[in-house]
Amino acid sequence: MSVKGKTAVVTGSNSGIGLGVARELAKAGANVVLNSFTDRDEDHAIAAEIAKEFGVEARYIQADMSKADQCRALIENAGQCDILVNNAGIQHVEPIDTFPTEKWDAIIAINLTSAFHTIAAALPKMRAAGWGRVLNIASAHGLTASPYKSAYVAAKHGIVGMTKTVALETAEEPITCNAVCPGYVLTPLVEAQIPDTMEKYNMSREDVIKKVMLERQPSREFATVEQLGGTVNFLCSDAAKQITGTTISVDGGWTAL
Repeated sequence: MSVKGKTAVVTGSNSGIGLGVARELAKAGANVVLNSFTDRDEDHAIAAEIAKEFGVEARYIQADMSKADQCRALIENAGQCDILVNNAGIQHVEPIDTFPTEKWDAIIAINLTSAFHTIAAALPKMRAAGWGRVLNIASAHGLTASPYKSAYVAAKHGIVGMTKTVALETAEEPITCNAVCPGYVLTPLVEAQIPDTMEKYNMSREDVIKKVMLERQPSREFATVEQLGGTVNFLCSDAAKQITGTTISVDGGWTAL
């Protein structure tokens, strides 16, 4: 079984990890539904470019992952949903005693609760089709913690727990549910932070990457969005048929420490 002809819905996928995963799925022959909270011409253009490049169907559907009804509407509007990749996420860094309540609520809603709603809406479609794959993009912070990231760490630990629960609920069906846990990934957002960090610490690009950004990543190399997409493709394959309810770390050894 390959992903060719399957439909993948990837939340938070007009840039970064989500876009990288969507592109790798399209490259393998899956039709893709891209998503974010914006509804710009360039969002729809990204989908059109993917369709042209890989010869698949690709659409962009606007939906705000902080809103329960829009999460479920995304799945309904997608029509078919054989592969669900819950990737949407935001971050805020601050000590817990001053952490803004509205930031906590937004991070929990987008990073965790949205996946509850999309999974709940997608499972009936997967059952009707007789096949399904749920991939939750968690984080190394779903398995370990860092200071000042209380909401993010809580949400990502929650995603890992929900992954296990969904896997148990679908264990006797041709549906799997797994979490992919990246460490630091080279995305346009991360790339844009490098020059400012070089200036702040008066360091070379190489030193900023190895000594500041990747201090906790033993490989001292970023993971790439293509590697994450490849991991998702593997988890959709027959070789991964008995892999369910687990975490796959793509973190350069971070969680081995």
